[in-house]
Amino acid sequence: MLMAPTNTASFPVPQEWGTEPGPAAVPPARRLIRRIAEAWQVPMSDAALRDLELCADELLANAVEHVRARCRVTVRWTGERLRVEVADSSPCLPDREAAEDTVTGGRGLLLVEGFAHSWGWHPTGLGKTVWFECAADQSATGDRRLAVLVHAANGRAAGRLTRSS
Repeated sequence: MLMAPTNTASFPVPQEWGTEPGPAAVPPARRLIRRIAEAWQVPMSDAALRDLELCADELLANAVEHVRARCRVTVRWTGERLRVEVADSSPCLPDREAAEDTVTGGRGLLLVEGFAHSWGWHPTGLGKTVWFECAADQSATGDRRLAVLVHAANGRAAGRLTRSS
C-alpha cells in the first residue's frame, strides 16, 4: 500500500532554526515562538502566550549567556502541549538552584518551573537540550502567579509548586 506524506506526517510540522550568539538574538526568537503558536492556532489565552514568551526568554537567555555560541530552537505542537526546545553545545547542566540570595539574576529556571506545565533537559552530542511544555490555555493567574514570582524571587529550592487546572 502506498502512503501519502499527509498520512504519516505530524501537523503542524515542528519549526526549527538556529539563533546567533548574544543577547540581541533573544527577543526576536521569543516573539517568533509566540507567532508560531498563534499561527498554529494553539488554544492559548493571551496570558498563557505571555507565559510562553517568558519561559522561552529564560531558556534562550541562559543559552546565549552561558554558552556564547549558536543554539538551535525547536517548537512543536503535540496536540495537547506546545513544546519549546533550546539545544546548545555546552556540557554544563542547567541548575535551578545556582543563584545566591545576593545576586539579582539566576532564577529563570524557577520561573520556567512555575509557569510551564513541565520542563527538563537531556544530553545531545557534546551539549544538551533544555525544554519546556505549556499546556493548551494554561496560565498562572492571581495568587498562583504571585506565588511563582515570590518563589523565584526568594530563590528557594523547595519542591515544585502544585499546579491548578
